[in-house]
Amino acid sequence: MGQQTERPARMTDRQTRKTAFIDAAGWGQARVAPLAGDASNRRYDRLTAPDGTTAVLMDAPPDRGEDIRPFTAIARHLQDCGLTAPAILAEDADNGFLLLEDLGDTLFARVLETDPNPEPQLYDAAIDVLVTLHAHEVPDVAPYDAPLMADLAALAFTKYRAGVLGEDDETLTQRFRDRFEDLLQPLSRAKPALALRDYHAENLIWLPERDGAARVGLLDFQDAMTCHPAYDIVSLLQDARRDVSPAIEHKMIARYIEATDHDSHAFHTAYALLGAQRNLRILGVFARLATDYGKPKYLHLIPRVWDHAMRDLDHPALAPIAELVHDSLPDPTPDTLAKLERP
Repeated sequence: MGQQTERPARMTDRQTRKTAFIDAAGWGQARVAPLAGDASNRRYDRLTAPDGTTAVLMDAPPDRGEDIRPFTAIARHLQDCGLTAPAILAEDADNGFLLLEDLGDTLFARVLETDPNPEPQLYDAAIDVLVTLHAHEVPDVAPYDAPLMADLAALAFTKYRAGVLGEDDETLTQRFRDRFEDLLQPLSRAKPALALRDYHAENLIWLPERDGAARVGLLDFQDAMTCHPAYDIVSLLQDARRDVSPAIEHKMIARYIEATDHDSHAFHTAYALLGAQRNLRILGVFARLATDYGKPKYLHLIPRVWDHAMRDLDHPALAPIAELVHDSLPDPTPDTLAKLERP
């Protein structure tokens, strides 16, 4: 039986493969409705069976650089740690299709838009997830090391600055990259943790009916790498998409340090270094999405990302690059951001 949806008169090869995958998985009777996507080439649909049961279809085209295998490997690792990643119901790695358990729509961001009062409870639970995750050995994934982090932070120069000014100063960019790599290098001496790398309120689902750290459903972790354990805490608390209060930020950092016995001074230094790295990278990524891919919808988030980066640069450990960044990158005024939109 086919899907109970209106199909186009002429289906593309991709659509044909997608329908065949859904049918083979036993969901051929399901209604298909699109879910909000992300900045990648992946697409998500919610499937609803006649009895009301739901599942989520990930469509990740291999010919557009997508690969479901990192997602499935990390999902299984998270489940082995007692955490809540979507159960894998069916998979086709060759064609880039995954059928996943539907964890629902109660994203942290949506819950807190309706009622900000649970913010401490939700963020406590999110920190507890990281405490649990970091207590386990890391799986075999690539390291997010100092050269790579410095190179990606340099997107703030090659994409944001160049996009605004219309020129790329390679000498300036290399000077920044070299200095920042030197600052990041000592972080490699810490015991590495698995960094999910997109650990924020749009990718965390509140499941209060579950227990402990399993109350947080995890999404969008296919780009996970090993890194200093502060990385995902930065991702959570310096969120590009929502404001996290300073009180919550300070309390959550303290909660993690207390639970893991990290040295407070060293951890706060790592937090600032990784905060600057992450936010400068995002600055460049959002600019690149607008200039190279015609996706300007992320530009309105840049001022928040900028504020995070500037605050991180105030830390004394960032002094060797702070002046260079302040002198080189234009403030994200409305006129500045307008220059990043395609004509």
